[in-house]
Amino acid sequence: MAAVIGAFTRMNIRLPAVQRLSFTTLSVLHTLATSGPKRLSELTASEQVTQPAITQIVTKLEREGLVERRPDPSDGRAVLVHITEQGAAIVRGRRAERVARLTELADRLTPAERTAIQDALPALTRLVELHQALGDE
Repeated sequence: MAAVIGAFTRMNIRLPAVQRLSFTTLSVLHTLATSGPKRLSELTASEQVTQPAITQIVTKLEREGLVERRPDPSDGRAVLVHITEQGAAIVRGRRAERVARLTELADRLTPAERTAIQDALPALTRLVELHQALGDE
């Protein structure tokens, strides 16, 4: 099971091809788009990279207009990294491209194969929920 899920995940990550950004860069954008503004220390933990690496990534994204740093209202000494509309548009565009490509591939499956995937979705959803509940994300 793990091997198939791993192979599917790698394929799914690589499906969009319009906007070429590194996996970690895209992961930062996705994290900010789905979870809201984060401190650099939170991004370091969620993206599993070093503090210097996340600082470099955020600086690059900031130069490209995809994120911006703003003071943390709860602690004036800290900053929160926010995704910009341009950054959010990249996340939305990649998702739309991924959905289109997966739809194209799924159209090549037999009805029984599509049903099998549909039937597996609740269990896969539960795996994600368990992962999140354990604080692994």
